[in-house]
Amino acid sequence: MPEPALVVSGLSRSYGTVRAVDDVTFAVPAGGSLGIVGASGSGKTTTARIVVGLERADAGEVVVRGRRRGDRVRGRAARLARAREVQMVFQDPFLSLDPRVSVDATLRETLRLHFPRVDRSRRTAELLDQVGLGARAAGALPRQLSGGQRQRVAIARALAVEPAVLVLDEAVAALDVSVQAQILNLLADIRAQTGISYLFITHDLGVVRCVTDDVVVMHQGRIVESGSTTHVLDSPQHPYTQLLLDSVPRPGWDPRGIATARRTP
Repeated sequence: MPEPALVVSGLSRSYGTVRAVDDVTFAVPAGGSLGIVGASGSGKTTTARIVVGLERADAGEVVVRGRRRGDRVRGRAARLARAREVQMVFQDPFLSLDPRVSVDATLRETLRLHFPRVDRSRRTAELLDQVGLGARAAGALPRQLSGGQRQRVAIARALAVEPAVLVLDEAVAALDVSVQAQILNLLADIRAQTGISYLFITHDLGVVRCVTDDVVVMHQGRIVESGSTTHVLDSPQHPYTQLLLDSVPRPGWDPRGIATARRTP
């Protein structure tokens, strides 16, 4: 059986008296897609930031392709190699792109840092094609692009370093519904082509159903339910999962009933 791309074991993180992440454990198979869902404050984004290395856990470990992320590495090459293993795409790509730097220059700089001997012109063109952007976008600044185009650039930059795991933190939440569908279809195609693994952080159960194989549900820092996406969403076992599903607008949906359920102990 192939080694999992990502294994998270016993992850915990506190801020003062607040337990943001509490004994979280899950795995993402090579080429798999796992969703982490929950309301704001459930701990899902903190978990993602620990996986990427933007936050430090109080306890537990993160293993990517059999290598512990917390182990100390020596030398620039080793640090860059570890940085390449996991990449993150944020909700608002405008905040993560330098407004003064063109798309082409952004990708070229990433390639120069990680793969100095690669043909940057050829590889940049490949990346833009992979995310559905043409040569015209290469010379554009972020402000000259639409939200969907900027998110495609952010995805291309992440893919440039050939990560094992791509973490997507509410990566389509700020986009129009039609653009969301385009980006989700793009991500599905990229996974099929490359075998990359995805960790989706989202509150949108529609996104989870569309692009993940498995899902974990977080509430108050803990995982309260996990399993295949189809099974969890079609046959929820935990009351909190059911509450999340009941909160999705649909014909006859009554938000007053949700409010009452939230107040019920």
